[in-house]
Amino acid sequence: MPASPTAPTPTRAPTPVREPAGAEGSPQFEPLYNVVLIDDDDHTYQYVITMLCTLFGMGFEMAYMMARAVDTEGRVIVHTADRDEAKLKRDQIRSFGPDPLLERSTGSMHAVIEPLPGG
Repeated sequence: MPASPTAPTPTRAPTPVREPAGAEGSPQFEPLYNVVLIDDDDHTYQYVITMLCTLFGMGFEMAYMMARAVDTEGRVIVHTADRDEAKLKRDQIRSFGPDPLLERSTGSMHAVIEPLPGG
């Protein structure tokens, strides 16, 4: 039966890595990566909250907690995904633009991707 046009889009599960025939053991999955937002003094809480809500679809409360964490800890994990999606989200952060509330803000915030520990 064909899917209805209003059916929700399924979430993407990790892709199993194919092993040669006869290989035993549990399936291997693509490694996951954290998208890490790095603190600076050129962006306001309002900017960080707006960016996180816009790019990641998170609610105000979660975005505020992450803004507070990046301010106090110097960095915060904002997303975990496979490598391609993590790179896309990192690039979206890097291209979000300067903070219009701060004259000294000349560009986007910095973000990096890091392999998930133990992955």
